[in-house]
Amino acid sequence: MSRALEVAATGPLALVQDLGRSGHAHLGVPPSGALDVPALRLANRLVGNPESAAGIEALLGGLTVTARTSCTVVVTGPPVAVAVDGRPAGSHVPVHLGAGQTLTIGRPDTGLRCYLAVSGGIAVEPELGSRSRDVLSGIGPPPLEPGVVLPLGAPHGIPAGADTVTAPPNRAELVVPVVLGPRDDWFGEAAHQLSVPWTVTSESNRVGLRLDGPALRRTAERDGAELPSEGVITGAIQVPPNGLPVVFLADHPTTGGYPVIAVVVPRALPALAQARPGTTVRFRP
Repeated sequence: MSRALEVAATGPLALVQDLGRSGHAHLGVPPSGALDVPALRLANRLVGNPESAAGIEALLGGLTVTARTSCTVVVTGPPVAVAVDGRPAGSHVPVHLGAGQTLTIGRPDTGLRCYLAVSGGIAVEPELGSRSRDVLSGIGPPPLEPGVVLPLGAPHGIPAGADTVTAPPNRAELVVPVVLGPRDDWFGEAAHQLSVPWTVTSESNRVGLRLDGPALRRTAERDGAELPSEGVITGAIQVPPNGLPVVFLADHPTTGGYPVIAVVVPRALPALAQARPGTTVRFRP
């Protein structure tokens, strides 16, 4: 029997993701990949995979899969109920599935995205060097649906290592370090304006985290000015004409015509990937 995993239920959105496809911005292709990179890396280590192996990113849980072969699986991200054939199994610990057994991920009480890794990794065909789904361009395997059968690669070995496995904290308020620029001079007292509390909105997705709060004000000489499109990176905080900032995440466009007031430091991005609507965000230059 070939190594495979069959999807029975997906929850709101389930995507195949690895560590992304870097190096293609000149083609207009964003990096994509898991939004909570440490969670996927941990999941892969716990099942004996290379950290770069593809897994499943499940928005708000709800994922159910059936093993067509014996395999080791683990669920990371926020703490969440995990069951095998209806019996509790736990998250953040490796679990063995025999052929025909079904794993179900519940809905996390905190955070947004759970990650399922399987020994051997999800072995769908890569596109531009990655198996990640890019929701902006449509590159990569389509969102998972019930009945989809995912091929698995060969196991790499017995899970091993010295990980101290603790589920990441999810706070009602996040303090996020940023580097000002390159267009902070378009805004009066940029650091002061940016440091007020912002609220994550329900319009957020893998492209960007949309925030609500007091609109950022441009300087008088920049009011109504236009900016030629220029390259943007993951973590860039772009300010559209309504003054409400958008933090670009992994599926962001590669260029933008609105000023970027600051850039989130990379180590803070996983927490933003797990920030639910209503979370308060404070930027600290």
